[in-house]
Formats: sequence, structure tokens, C-alpha cells
Amino acid sequence: MDETCRIVALGGLGEVGKNMTVYECGGEIVVVDAGLAFPRDEHLGVDLVLPDFSYLRDRAESIRAVILTHGHEDHVGSLPYLMREVEIPEVWATRLTLGLIKSKLDEHGLLRAAELREVHPDDPPRELGPFRIEFVRMAHSIPDSVAIVLETPAGRIVHTGDYKLDHTPVDGLKTDVGRLAELGNRGVDLLLGDSTNAERPGVTGSERLVGEAFRQIIPVREGRVLIASFASNVHRMQQAVDVAIETGRKVCVVGRSMRKNVNIARNLGYLEAPDDAFIQPKELADLAPHEALVLCTGSQGEPLSALTRIAYNDHPTVRVERGDTVILSAKPVPGNELRVHDTINNLARSGAEVLHQEIANVHVSGHGNAEELRTVLGLVRPKGVMPVHGEFRMLAAHAQLARDSGVPADSIVLAENGSVVELDERGVRIVDRVETGVTFVDGLGVGDVRDVAIRDRRHLSEHGILIVVATVSANGAQPSAPPELIARGFGDSEPLLDELREEAGQVLDDCLEESVTEIKLLQEHLHDGLAQLVYDRTGRRPMILPVIVEV
Repeated sequence: MDETCRIVALGGLGEVGKNMTVYECGGEIVVVDAGLAFPRDEHLGVDLVLPDFSYLRDRAESIRAVILTHGHEDHVGSLPYLMREVEIPEVWATRLTLGLIKSKLDEHGLLRAAELREVHPDDPPRELGPFRIEFVRMAHSIPDSVAIVLETPAGRIVHTGDYKLDHTPVDGLKTDVGRLAELGNRGVDLLLGDSTNAERPGVTGSERLVGEAFRQIIPVREGRVLIASFASNVHRMQQAVDVAIETGRKVCVVGRSMRKNVNIARNLGYLEAPDDAFIQPKELADLAPHEALVLCTGSQGEPLSALTRIAYNDHPTVRVERGDTVILSAKPVPGNELRVHDTINNLARSGAEVLHQEIANVHVSGHGNAEELRTVLGLVRPKGVMPVHGEFRMLAAHAQLARDSGVPADSIVLAENGSVVELDERGVRIVDRVETGVTFVDGLGVGDVRDVAIRDRRHLSEHGILIVVATVSANGAQPSAPPELIARGFGDSEPLLDELREEAGQVLDDCLEESVTEIKLLQEHLHDGLAQLVYDRTGRRPMILPVIVEV
């Protein structure tokens, strides 16, 4: 068997989100994680951003399984879209992660499209083609997170997933440092490690710090308390529910994804609370303000999320009033800051007090800081390191930590999405590059919006559009009516429009006098003539669409 393992990241390098890593050995493939990213400001009109699945489509017959490290959207969100395009024989995941993706696959009508296998950190190693796979429990901001150990003919690889070294986790299940040390004793040839907080010194605070903050804040509040967090942060929801019960408040869960995840977590035993602790949104009106606690989505300022609708007085059942308290228990994902600030401003305008991580201890990260990454490097003692999951500056900071820990510089791989990394007896190195990009989900369309469409949307948003409709006779002898102009987004000065209309008529006359009657050529001449005039008069370059109508 070929004693080389190829590693290709299709997402997650140079960015935060859409994590997907392909391991290829002996002609067979295992995919670790299938995540998505949320659109940035430049992705105008786009709903979701997925990895480009072309590499996997071309090798579909070689795929043995998709293995998931945990249930966050940036690690599992693109799985249904992948399964639409590529036949996946098996999906491996821990119990809660499996519960979350079952619901997701059911929505897409794909629940029976693959065999779903539940795994546990205490399971003995499992064989999968040339891979021998085992799992290590890791603490994160969602329960049931694991690192994946892949034994290959080329060497032993540890893929950490997302983690931190929380010594007092809410569920009592710490990162299994003993297993990591044991792996270090057995020998690890390559570590693919979470780099999100590699630039931050020290250690990340325990999740229990947020619960302590809730216990200090909530009991003294006389109005309603609204807590917005990621819908998958089960530990945080558990702590909020515990404090609500202690203070005699009923819990109302608002937001489709949070309601779904609360139900899944309760059914699987990951969130414990009596049924009578919860009320429906329509029952809020029957409670005094000090008797209600609302858990809701919208910590990232998403336009259609519960908290955003509440902030803009657009929610059918929940309002905020003077005396209410809103706790934003999450950090804005890069690119979402302005939307989050707008939400905070509107809530404050309604009279609510808004608490967020800048002024209260209402959030801690689920990712380890530099000292925790250094500790894991010391436990695992890898021969080679490939930083993953993070913007490039984060990957570079993780690489520096690896060098400081004694990993030779030529055994540290700073790869990008599409880099082909090989591991063999000589070590690890980048040997090639494959084409990779992104796939946009826009409404019901998947992949039908390309980069050129986003470029056009950006052009329209910056410079506007000018449509010129010219009517000519079918024999091309003469214009049958003066050109009509429609301008949007770059000013509607009537003198300018008159001048443009006159210029369009002159261009059309000149073309027809020179016997230029082909529709495409007429459009080109109209475009060029108007574009130059608009730029001379305004210094702007709107999108110009000439339309020729033959009568």
C-alpha cells in the first residue's frame, strides 16, 4: 500500500468558517467536517457560503465517510449540500452532533441518504479502509466535541477540531489531556490544530464564568431578561435556565434554530430542565416582567433573527421596554460588528439595558488561547504541525507557538485552501495545489450565483445602473423613436439625463449612417458613448445596459 497520506483543506484555512479537510490514503478518502460560513458584507444578497465540492465530486467513488468533530454550523452546516452532490456512504459523529445533523438532514429530505454511525471517545479504534480511527474528548462551547486520530500507513495524525482546556466545564467533561499525553508517548507524526485564538496570550476563561455572571445579573433585574447566544451553545442555555429556575422566572425560547436545538438537547439529555420551566411566546403577555427570561437567537445581528426583529419592534410576540435587560452572550463574528452595533443601538433606544462582553463577563470563547495551544503541543509532541481553523495571521501565530515548542521549522506547514499536503516517512510538506473556491447559497439556488454575479451586485451597489432603450426599424434604416433612459442609483439630474438621451440619439444616428445595424455592435457603441459621457460629467461608472428593440 502507498505509504503517503494526502491532506487537502477545502475550507477553514485563511478564514474562520466552512471547515472541511480531505484525507486521502491508498486511493480512499475520509472527509473531516463539512462546514459553512456566513456571508460577509461583500457577498451581497448571499445567504450562505459553502466550500467548493469539485474535488470530492471528481473522486466520489473513493469517499468512505464524513467524520464530524462537533455540531457547530462551521463544521457541519454544508453536509446536506455535500450529500446532494456526492454519495456519502457513512457519516460518523458523537451523539449530540448526530442529533443535530439528523434534524438538518431531515429538513433536506436526506435522512436516509447515508448510514449515520454514532461514535464515542471511549470506543476502541475503528477500521475504515487504510485508516484506523479513534476519538479524544475535547471541551468546547458545545457538548460532545472530539478530536480525531487517524492512523495511516504514512503515520499518525491528530486533528483536534475546536477545543479549549476548560478545567471546570458545565457538564464536568474536560479535555482528555491524559489521552493526548498517551498519544504523544505513542508518537504523533502530524498535528492539525485549532488556531482561532493563537494570537491571544494566556488561557481562555471557563464556561462557568458566564454562569456566575448570570447569577449576579439576573436576580437583581426587575424587568424581563433576554439572553441572545448561538443556538448551539447548550452549556450556556443550561446555565441560563438554571438561573431562571432559581429566580422564579419562566423560560421562553424564541427563534426557530434555538427552539429546535433546545428540543434536541433536552430529548438527548444534554439540557436538563422540567417541562413547567418553559412557556410559549404567546404566554409572555400573561407574566409580569420579573417573571420571564427569554432565550433567543440573533447574537450576530442576523437580519431575520429573533433579537434583530425584537430590536426593530418587528417581532409578533416579544417587545423590549424600559427596565428590560438584554444580554448578548456571544462575540460578533468578524464582519458582523456593524449589524450587532445597530441591534444594540435599537435596543437601547427602546429603553433596555444591553450587556455584552465589552462591559460584562457574559461571554467566554470556546477556543483555547496561546497557553492552551502550547500545552497541547507539549502533550502531543508532534513531529509536524499544520495549523488549521483561522485567518492566516492566526495560523502564523500557531506556527510560531509550534516553533517555540521545538517543532522544526521545515516540519510546520502553513497551507491555504487547496494546498495539497503530503505526509510520508520523510515528513510533511506542500507538494501541489488544487482548484478550490466557494459555492454561494442564494435563496433556493445553490451554486447558481457565481463570482461574476457578486461583482455585478457590488458594481450596482456602488455606481448604480443606466438602462437605455433604443427602438429601430427592422430594416435598420432609421430610429423609429427617441431613446428612452432609466437611471437608478447614480443620481437623477434631469439636465444630465437630457444630455445622455441626446448623446444616445446621436450615437444611434452615426451608427445607422455608417450602416452599422447588427444589434450587438449597436449595443457596444451605445455603451461606450454613454459610459464616457457619464464619467466625464460625474466621475462615476454605473452599469450601462443598452437594449435595442426592432419594430
